[in-house]
Amino acid sequence: MIAAFRSLFLVAVMTTSASAEVTRSILSYDDLNGWAADDHGVALSVFLNTCGDLDDPDWQALCGVARTYKPDAARSFFELFFRPVLVEDGKDGLFTGYFEPELDGSKTRSERYKYPIYKMPPEARGAEKWLSRRDLLTGDVMQGRGLEIAWVDDPVELFFLQIQGSGRIRLPDGKALRVGYGGANGHPYRSIGSELIRRGALGAHQVSAQMIKSWVRKNPEAGTELLFHNPSYVFFREVNRVAPEFGPLGAMNRSVTTMRSIAADPAYTPLGAPVWVEKDGKDPLRRLMIAQDTGSAIKGAQRADIFFGTGDAAGAAAGRLKDPGRMVVLLPIQRAYALLPDEF
Repeated sequence: MIAAFRSLFLVAVMTTSASAEVTRSILSYDDLNGWAADDHGVALSVFLNTCGDLDDPDWQALCGVARTYKPDAARSFFELFFRPVLVEDGKDGLFTGYFEPELDGSKTRSERYKYPIYKMPPEARGAEKWLSRRDLLTGDVMQGRGLEIAWVDDPVELFFLQIQGSGRIRLPDGKALRVGYGGANGHPYRSIGSELIRRGALGAHQVSAQMIKSWVRKNPEAGTELLFHNPSYVFFREVNRVAPEFGPLGAMNRSVTTMRSIAADPAYTPLGAPVWVEKDGKDPLRRLMIAQDTGSAIKGAQRADIFFGTGDAAGAAAGRLKDPGRMVVLLPIQRAYALLPDEF
């Protein structure tokens, strides 16, 4: 491989911010643990899903070249045209998981289906910070305006649907309605899991989506108040153009792919870029993924959310994931070498 001779070449470019020092180091493919064993052809197909939407000329050129490569030559494509860049901001690597929930609901309100999934009100779009979750749900500002996309039967599942940002609603006739992120009220996200730990209701080792849901349901009054602890509120839009067999739309407005798409912080990882994931923990993972999504809780150079798929099984697996590791972004070769000091 072309980069092998640079195995000892490590360049760090420092930038100073109010919060942390950021370093960017060019690595060799030999430095990527498990690189040779991955299925690069699958990663190439996922890369092709979104690379055509990248505006910069160097990415566009690489996307055109990528279309000429067959899956069995995908490893050569990445090694020839990209360089691995480790971006660090002083924080340890952390991988979590996300998924596309499935909720039971209806397009009409009933005694069972009485918790609305809202579209974004026009006046909220122009506001830097609109009504908080508490004000929005306890007031009458949303009433009688036809902003409901559907109604579901469980307010706790609806809360977690907002955290995921997209999902499917199983309708009584057996059909499904897909919803995607439609905007937010501008308030910062506050973790209810961290709040339960602060209160002493759960230990840090106990916190998971399933444990939080169980606690809220067992303590309905306190649970309702706990959900208000997070002032952020997500609105949705109906998604009609994505076939059922494809994943939900990510931040690039394209379907994300199970176990090959990640949500990352675009301040450090360009959307659409390949990212080598070295996830440690109970079930180590070494895989080339594509940064095709973002998330309000995904902040930092070594922070990523792995997409696990659709439904309850995917949700259970995603909810258990909270592992250390590192991620290495693959940048077009000229971008990577632009990080070099002039005197090198």
